[in-house]
Amino acid sequence: MAARSNLWLTLVCFIVYFGQVWGQKTFIPLVINTWSFTNATEKAWNVLSNGGTVLDAVEKGCADCEVEQCDFTVGYGGSPDENGETTLDALIMDGTSLDVGAVGALRRVKNAIAVARSVMEHTTHTMLVGEQASAFAVEMGFAESDLHTHKSVEQWIAWNNTNCQPNYRKDVTPDPRMIVIGANGTSAGGSSTNGAIHKVPGRVGDAPIAGAGVYVDSEVGGAAGTGDGDITMRFLPSYQAVEYMRSGMAPDKACQLALSRIGKKYPEYHGALVCANIKGEYGAACHWPGLDKFPYSIRNPTVKSTTLEQVNCEQ
Repeated sequence: MAARSNLWLTLVCFIVYFGQVWGQKTFIPLVINTWSFTNATEKAWNVLSNGGTVLDAVEKGCADCEVEQCDFTVGYGGSPDENGETTLDALIMDGTSLDVGAVGALRRVKNAIAVARSVMEHTTHTMLVGEQASAFAVEMGFAESDLHTHKSVEQWIAWNNTNCQPNYRKDVTPDPRMIVIGANGTSAGGSSTNGAIHKVPGRVGDAPIAGAGVYVDSEVGGAAGTGDGDITMRFLPSYQAVEYMRSGMAPDKACQLALSRIGKKYPEYHGALVCANIKGEYGAACHWPGLDKFPYSIRNPTVKSTTLEQVNCEQ
């Protein structure tokens, strides 16, 4: 069978909310988000602006994409696996305590980012997966529902009718990721995805892995990425970018260097990163053969509404 390198989009938001630095004009709070999921960016901004915590902003921003089914790679009704089932991955991270909650291969529960937060706040674990993650969600009061839609069923039937090509067997995609760095030096990060379409059942990508798709540290800032999650999780580029910023590197340079480590090993790697530090400075980088520019959206006090920006992609 032919190998498939399907990629999914990633939403990432950084909300930097430390207040004004004495005697200086600042660019915080800041929301920065991969791709053009501007409604999620705006939702996170509004939650924070109305007094919500950084964790609230991350959760609600990611949840907005779960409800809207952003590009059908987030939330229910997208990316059916080989058996035709949609499952969800999600992560939320507190940048102050570095606590993490995550779920992988979550079944029959739509609110993946909220379930991940329950893992963080109501257990001492970091990740729950599969059927047991669903059972935990039900214990926490989340409703079970069908994650299929007519669209996802039709996707699976069409794929099945082409002899299941392309696929991930070999010797054998977009989702929301959000980072909030908030008032009094608090920060949080989150992600939610339905993963790679036609994936092998049980596959979990980089979205629920701290340091792979998302990483935050209130002493520094945060980083998050999108692209080929199976390769991304081998390098932990979000964690690496934060460590580069800790040493004083500018956000755009930190993003570039973290991605360059992957590109050296995997020249055909598809991926992008956005980074922001506690001063509200931000940047992005892209290593994506075939993609000219990588779009991301930002919101801070210097703009009146969510604004799209782009960065050139290395080929």
